[in-house]
Amino acid sequence: MEKYILAVDQGTSSSRAIIFNKHGESCAVAQKEFTQYFPKSGWVEHNPHEIWSSEASVISEAMAKMGINGGDIAAIGITNQRETTIVWDVETEEPIYNAIVWQDRRTAEYCDELKAQGVTDMIHEKTGLIIDAYFSATKIKWILDNVSGARARAQQGKLRFGTVDSWLVWRLTKGALHITDATNASRTMLFNIHTLQWDEDLLRLFDIPLSMMPKVKSCSEVYGYTQSAIFDQPVAIGGIAGDQQAALFGQLCTEPGSVKNTYGTGCFLLMNSGEKPIMSKNNLLTTIALKRGDKVTYALEGSIFVGGSVVQWLRDGLGIIKSSGEIEALAATVPDTGGVYFVPALTGMGAPYWDQYARGSITGISRGTTAAHIARAALEGIAFQTLDIVQAMQKDAELPLAELKVDGGASRNNLMMQFQADILNTKVIRPRNPETTALGATYLAGLAVGYWKSVEEIRDQWQIDSMFMPTDNRQYVETAVKGWREAIQRTLTKN
Repeated sequence: MEKYILAVDQGTSSSRAIIFNKHGESCAVAQKEFTQYFPKSGWVEHNPHEIWSSEASVISEAMAKMGINGGDIAAIGITNQRETTIVWDVETEEPIYNAIVWQDRRTAEYCDELKAQGVTDMIHEKTGLIIDAYFSATKIKWILDNVSGARARAQQGKLRFGTVDSWLVWRLTKGALHITDATNASRTMLFNIHTLQWDEDLLRLFDIPLSMMPKVKSCSEVYGYTQSAIFDQPVAIGGIAGDQQAALFGQLCTEPGSVKNTYGTGCFLLMNSGEKPIMSKNNLLTTIALKRGDKVTYALEGSIFVGGSVVQWLRDGLGIIKSSGEIEALAATVPDTGGVYFVPALTGMGAPYWDQYARGSITGISRGTTAAHIARAALEGIAFQTLDIVQAMQKDAELPLAELKVDGGASRNNLMMQFQADILNTKVIRPRNPETTALGATYLAGLAVGYWKSVEEIRDQWQIDSMFMPTDNRQYVETAVKGWREAIQRTLTKN
């Protein structure tokens, strides 16, 4: 009987399970949204139990759709929202606090204190990251400082930290494995991307015991086997990668200079920079793209905190659309934004501005402005943010952008993809299989167990769905970009 690979795709707003066959085709998908908690302004949390229960539920549902079980699955690949921080008690296996989500800004003031201490360069040199509340380190420290008894239990070796991948593996193996992979580790602000170890200086700076940290593994190897009752027999767990690195691999951006952008809750632009890290001079992140065996590949990354989630806000906050799928049709009812610009800094500005206190702005509103103009400006705001990162990336890498591969839910929006091609003045390519994040985890797991023999074998599976070519109307584009620059300056608090 044919065997399959199970991709466990744990995202910011939903948990998914996708079963792929040998041709890289999706055979069954199950998805379940879970609750977003906003206890205070700028705070974002998830319930770790709900993360696990929703993921367990969709795994069972996807297998039931196909009538298969553990014996039919060659391996499991895991991909996950990154930086989101979970701390649990090793004895009770209970989280001691909600998961603090990557979008959460509660440690912004502490990050300012760190910068005042003069540790910015040290942290950047070791981790490739800038000091920001985005990353896991300050979130762990906050939990240890604010949950009663947490620091004492941490010092006694009784607490464990994990990004979401670690938590899922812990639950899948009933506590037998406390691991992460190099890509997720590189997003914590505690991992030295040169030595590939948890950094003692950084652990000391944040007062985090080494005993809390998971063992760091490669992205593609058999880590162990499930012990969960979800499966009728043990299944190999063979691949782990943070969602953006998984998407880079799923897009087969395996050559230096190749670039992809994932349009999800946020937007994440990654450029494969090869086997040596390029330390950004333009406010981008240097991160680990992949570790297979002893070979490490690095990437330059630009993170946009609010991408597709601005559409959710138009739906849930402003109420101008009833479902996210309506936005393209609404935006297409007007030829342009009528001079309206929407800077979607709803949770601060990421790369290349890194203004954690910035908040969203809509400028250029007149009495003639309609819901359609605001909808179109929101879509263009996502594309403009991508332009800002591409320009910074080209300066760092000293490489021209030949093409941009795109994926994620919002990449299905043709109007936005065409505008993206126009302002970048380059072709934008959307693959036939849009599930590139899950596919990347699938490929990593499949390679680990010999389901596929090599990257070359899977390269033939990648096919183009649509290609968007830039417009010849460069004057219109230049005017639009100039207006965006002005809107950004009005939004930033660092002026």
